[in-house]
Amino acid sequence: MKKFILLTLGITTLFIGCKPQNKSADTKKLNIAFESKSNSSVAGTATFIEKNGKVTFEAKLSGLKSGVHAIHIHEKSDCSAADGSSAGGHWNPTFKKHGKWGIGEYHKGDIGNFTADGKGNGSIKMTTDEWCIGCGDQTKDILGKGLIVHDGTDDFTTQPAGNAGARVACTAIIK
Repeated sequence: MKKFILLTLGITTLFIGCKPQNKSADTKKLNIAFESKSNSSVAGTATFIEKNGKVTFEAKLSGLKSGVHAIHIHEKSDCSAADGSSAGGHWNPTFKKHGKWGIGEYHKGDIGNFTADGKGNGSIKMTTDEWCIGCGDQTKDILGKGLIVHDGTDDFTTQPAGNAGARVACTAIIK
């Protein structure tokens, strides 16, 4: 947005243009580390970067069993329970049914599935305008939530959480 200053000095009027604000200054970034849960050896990191009204999320994990795993944002930034249950259920501020991200109804925390290779390494990346970092909008703000990796696959159907199995890693989405 351009801003202008109008300055009047006697009969002379000066019209001074100001540069638009630098959007890159609006970038917010969170780097967080997972802790293993449910007697697993899962470890990894997640990054959330908000820029120009969109959040890009990326998680990189190791120590998983080979195959497909679910990852979700949960209600609380509490990873204190040995099985990760202290993070609560899926983050669902719009009170929708559990489902597949972007198709029909889904929770704001229904990120989806990713695949771990034969060495137990996996990653997932997505970008959305349905989240924000610290904006205060209760239907979009991911701060204060938990991020959970599950042992199994999200079937996108079973209510309320997709039957994804044990919680094998947890991290708090906090500054």
